[in-house]
Amino acid sequence: MTLPFADVDPLRRRIMSAVRGRDTKPEMIVRRLLHAMNYRFRLHRKDLPGSPDIVFGRRRKAIFVHGCFWHRHPGCSKASTPKKRAEFWAEKFDRNVERDRSAEMALQKAGWKTLVVWECETRFLEPLAKKLKAFLDEPGFRSEATA
Repeated sequence: MTLPFADVDPLRRRIMSAVRGRDTKPEMIVRRLLHAMNYRFRLHRKDLPGSPDIVFGRRRKAIFVHGCFWHRHPGCSKASTPKKRAEFWAEKFDRNVERDRSAEMALQKAGWKTLVVWECETRFLEPLAKKLKAFLDEPGFRSEATA
């Protein structure tokens, strides 16, 4: 019996195992920017589909901060595909994209608004701040009676 990772290059394996799922550099940039804009939020709520990176409970809004490589940002140069084991990577990326899509749809069905911030967008803070403010300041699902 062969192990599923038996033919993986040791260097690639070490690099990929170092990739974290939370508290990534792009996520930290978004969190710091939101705090500077005086927004307060919760992190990684496991009771919500997809465990969004940043959650505004009273506003019923959730933000996912996606890495361009792992979540396949369309048209982004960072969304390259490794040459070795291309079939493995294609399947993995397809599963990631499908999981992202289903999590967003489940949140929206539950009455939440969602926003995806891509890793490459975190390089330019002014446009990112405008995008976040527009998303957070648009009318949410909270009724005025409960405010």
